[in-house]
Amino acid sequence: MAPRLSSLNTRKAALLAIVFLPLAATGYAIYLLWNRFVTPLDLALLAGMYVATAMGIGIGFHRMLTHRGFDAPAPVRAFWLILGSMAVQGPIIEWAATHLKHHAKADQEGDPHSPLEGFWHAHLGWLLRDGVVTSGVYAKPFWNDPVTVFVHRTFFLWATLGFLLPAGLGYAFGGGWPGFWGGLLWGGLVRVFLVHHVTWSVNSICHSFGKRPWQTRDQSRNEWIVGLLALGEGWHNNHHAFPKSAIHGFRWWQFDLNAYVILAMEKLRLVRDVQKPTQEQLQRRHKRDHPSSSPTRRVS
Repeated sequence: MAPRLSSLNTRKAALLAIVFLPLAATGYAIYLLWNRFVTPLDLALLAGMYVATAMGIGIGFHRMLTHRGFDAPAPVRAFWLILGSMAVQGPIIEWAATHLKHHAKADQEGDPHSPLEGFWHAHLGWLLRDGVVTSGVYAKPFWNDPVTVFVHRTFFLWATLGFLLPAGLGYAFGGGWPGFWGGLLWGGLVRVFLVHHVTWSVNSICHSFGKRPWQTRDQSRNEWIVGLLALGEGWHNNHHAFPKSAIHGFRWWQFDLNAYVILAMEKLRLVRDVQKPTQEQLQRRHKRDHPSSSPTRRVS
């Protein structure tokens, strides 16, 4: 039992570092911003790395791998899974297995991060209570894909690259070492802090606040602020109603950048078998949930 205990302690220490180091760095960054010790390059690196790694999570980890919302050749799969790994939310198979368990037991006993155990638990506390699924039936399907296994086993390489890339760009275009440290801070640590909390907000906010146009067996909700910040992942009730769909924004005003990128890749023939509900499926589900109203939804 001792090795198991040591492993758990190591995991908790790593999680604490992943959570609180970006938080401390963000506090320092706010101090620098307040005193105007920040450059346009710093903010550009923050924005660029935020969008890239948030799409890695939404497109690669979530819609492509976990729910098989579309298929893609190995280089495309590797690209998105590597970007998702740079978000530093854990190795891909653990992420996907945990999310599969969430869908299987959503807002019931056994859900890794349901707000039924408290908002803090759903947002962050579940990570510190060994809520991550590391093996078992939910992880088993993902070990069959060599690309996924490779990215999973080299997670620390890609996580490190997620910090070195903005730091290197800062060094190259920001005047040497000051640019390096600025890139590391803003494009690395602050970006990780923001992507983490936006992603965790899907678990907490989108199971507590927002609208429920579909009657699902869980408490999932659509929340437009999270939809905007998470590049489309905040249309969470839509997602739980149609979990295999690679498109989460069903109305024109439901901003879903991840879906726009997936549809663009489909047109370029970089991906195939993009899953999306037909108008007939939407109407049939709408009539079941709202028998007295007329359907108006359209997949954008």
